[in-house]
Amino acid sequence: MANQAWQITSAGTITLKDLTTPVGKPGPKQVLIRIHAVAFNYRDVLIADHSPNYPIQAKPDLIPCSDGAGIVEEAGSESVWTKGDRVMFLPNSWLSGADPRNFKLNEVLGGGDLDGTLRRWVVWDDDRLIKAPAGLSMEEAATIFTAGVTAWAGLFHGPMKLEPGMTVLTQGTGGVSCYGIQKLQVAKKLGAKHLINYIKTPDWSAEVLKATNGVGVDLVLDVVGAGSIEQTIKATRFGGFITILGLLTDEPTKKVDVVQDLLYGCKTMRGHLGAGNKEMGEELSVFMEKHQLHPPIAELFEFEEAEKALKASKKLAKPGKIVVRVG
Repeated sequence: MANQAWQITSAGTITLKDLTTPVGKPGPKQVLIRIHAVAFNYRDVLIADHSPNYPIQAKPDLIPCSDGAGIVEEAGSESVWTKGDRVMFLPNSWLSGADPRNFKLNEVLGGGDLDGTLRRWVVWDDDRLIKAPAGLSMEEAATIFTAGVTAWAGLFHGPMKLEPGMTVLTQGTGGVSCYGIQKLQVAKKLGAKHLINYIKTPDWSAEVLKATNGVGVDLVLDVVGAGSIEQTIKATRFGGFITILGLLTDEPTKKVDVVQDLLYGCKTMRGHLGAGNKEMGEELSVFMEKHQLHPPIAELFEFEEAEKALKASKKLAKPGKIVVRVG
């Protein structure tokens, strides 16, 4: 079976190629997937740009992107999936367990030596797939793992877990933040009081403190990094918890002085890389199906327009995710 894929170039762009190696038959515990949609993440921008801000350099002609959704067209003799199943890709090899040492950055799709999802067909292992939520389109399902599970892990799988009555701060309207806000919309029914967007004012920590009667928020999902971390820490309550999920700032290597605020505020800050594991993805898929949460899509491009999608991902100009419809 013939196949097409987008590949990164040495110039920091991507180009559409007809792959010379045909798509093979699935093994006993594999499936043949027709990919229907692929979502871009900021990681994909860094990799395509060969940016020094991403720690692993891509092989030549790498197929980018880690997120995607498709339909099983053929299942192996011992596969747990059947023809017609709607599935999402698990981009990493972290199947279960809370220990982040089980996550291996060099085993994430669309980076290093591992080709990603921006192609039409792929043969894939059973255990690296997750059931897509019923009621969501393939385009919506494609956005779930990296952005959605990252927010899910930050809210429900950290040392401090979201509970009724807590206040949570998310930043901006990108993929992770939109997912975090959607979880909070559900949590609001359980007693959450504040949904706060940091973009409204540059000195937003003062506004956060005002909104929380001078206390600060319990949990922060920080996707900006060095450019916002001082404000983030000031906005966090005594004993609060901050999860660093991204580095969208224009100054990712900016030097910041945070030790005293963390120490005297008894505040905890951790980095969270790689979204999460398969179990978290399955939890989120069930949650989104139950509550029929539809992730916002900022822009939708056809497969032949994937280079435009990459450029749109660099701008991050609209709320939600950038998605490519493959077919």
